[in-house]
Amino acid sequence: MLGRIFTEQHAFSKGDSVVVIGLGRFGGAVAQSLIRLGHDVMGIDRDAEQVQMWADRLTHAVQADSTNAGVMLQLGIADFAHAIVGIGTDLAASLMTIMALAELGVKDIWVKAMTPEHGQIAQRIGAHHVVYPEADMGARVAHLVTGRLMDFIEFDDGFAIAKIHAPALTHNLMLSESHVREKYGVTVVGVKRANEDFQHATPDTRILPADLLIVSGPTRKIERFAGRAKK
Repeated sequence: MLGRIFTEQHAFSKGDSVVVIGLGRFGGAVAQSLIRLGHDVMGIDRDAEQVQMWADRLTHAVQADSTNAGVMLQLGIADFAHAIVGIGTDLAASLMTIMALAELGVKDIWVKAMTPEHGQIAQRIGAHHVVYPEADMGARVAHLVTGRLMDFIEFDDGFAIAKIHAPALTHNLMLSESHVREKYGVTVVGVKRANEDFQHATPDTRILPADLLIVSGPTRKIERFAGRAKK
């Protein structure tokens, strides 16, 4: 799930090469998702068993010391468009790997961080993007656990996109009639109806009681609007 969320939010353009360093739960999930999206992926890990496990699933899988810039140079890592450092428990190895990647001039370095301090140091020494999968998943679960939201992605500025059941106030009305945006400050982006393809919403879209809505807007306003589906 973590890998799926990461690649959905930050998917690279098709054909870009990616090196994933650390093939544990997070790194492996990201690597597998990138392969499904059609990217060439090299996986690197110190653990021979992990490398063997991924050898047949990735474009390349290599057992190597990612903290050694010389080794990384020999592997051709400088030619990769993107690097993802998925090392979680070994802070020193994570930071030294980032330094090696920065030394090689990798233009797009993503790092899994366990703490804000880890993330801050990572950015200071060369990481371009930091993700906090455990914290992000915790926040995601908190929004989903009440049952108001069926799916949820929140961005850094408090803006979110969510899938919800159509609230009663929208039933059998066109969006231009229910005035969702004016009254609740959220935008209905699309509608998913049973046994039908997703459709983009327009002012003339009529909402049926069983519809699922894709809505966007400030997180608190989406929560408030979604809560009306329970009434």
